[in-house]
Amino acid sequence: MSKEFEINGCVEVPAEVSYDEFWHRFIAFVEANGWRFGGGINEIIDGYYINSDGARGKYVLDD
Repeated sequence: MSKEFEINGCVEVPAEVSYDEFWHRFIAFVEANGWRFGGGINEIIDGYYINSDGARGKYVLDD
């Protein structure tokens, strides 16, 4: 039997860390512990979501 935790929050990283680098390191951490992750991530810069095309999306507090 297992249980799940839902994560609601942000991880602050240095500006030079790319989306892909963060994602791969995060998943490596999860898998190194024998865990599984289901979900996704959103990139946020200066309080705005970054769309898949790299354009700035809506402000995070608009939700």
